[in-house]
Amino acid sequence: MQDFEQAALDVLGTYLEKLNAQDSAGMRDCFHFPHYRIAGGKMQVFETAEDYSIDNFHARTDTGGWAYTKWDHRKVVHGDETKVHVDVQFTRYRADDSVLGQYKSLWIVTNRDGKWGVMARSSYAA
Repeated sequence: MQDFEQAALDVLGTYLEKLNAQDSAGMRDCFHFPHYRIAGGKMQVFETAEDYSIDNFHARTDTGGWAYTKWDHRKVVHGDETKVHVDVQFTRYRADDSVLGQYKSLWIVTNRDGKWGVMARSSYAA
């Protein structure tokens, strides 16, 4: 595995840890801003870190008792030292480990001034 691939996967791993901990600052630290999210036929733009928080997740997600999320897979599609495209699938769970939903997405992780962060996501999740 190339260093840039590992760097991108590390960012995704950290993001999910911070999401599950409901740590807004930690989640923001995994992104570049502006940050773009395409889902449901709409593009959301989070211009600054202050525009994104765990509250955004809860507001757009039918959490239905959401407790945590796990990656089903993270597959690098292509990349280089500046940008990596990652095909992902994740599952959202309730506290009793029952499934809320399973979703496919494409995440774009970029290297900006030596920092790897998610710049954009195209998701089938709500």
